[in-house]
Amino acid sequence: MKGLTAYLNFDGNAREAMTFYSKSLGAELLLMPFSEAPAGTCDVPKEHKDKVMHARLTKGAVLLMASDTPPGRPLAAGNNFSINVDCESRQEGEKLFNALGEKGTVIMPMQDMFWGSYWGMVTDQFGINWMFNCEQTKQ
Repeated sequence: MKGLTAYLNFDGNAREAMTFYSKSLGAELLLMPFSEAPAGTCDVPKEHKDKVMHARLTKGAVLLMASDTPPGRPLAAGNNFSINVDCESRQEGEKLFNALGEKGTVIMPMQDMFWGSYWGMVTDQFGINWMFNCEQTKQ
């Protein structure tokens, strides 16, 4: 395992919050709205297109990630954050996903994603959301 990162969820104000955190912490901010996702990978209503699909705030080794909740997944206490596990390999990702998902709920099975990672999400038996990100080496 390479590391663990907090991943925050917002109810439509991720851009505002992450911009504030970036300025406050003197960190670099990268934002990707839902409108920048490849066609067919993230179909959202027109009014949601400018919401944040993924934000990444960095300063040195510090990393904070966030997004707006997608349509149909309302924000509620307990689902406003996840723990992102940065995995060394697909095999490690699968192993950790299965271990932490025991008696839990699979939100998105491990799969190759358009941004180049092998990724999945599970809510464990205690209600904690886990994301597993395995960056693929570029050929």
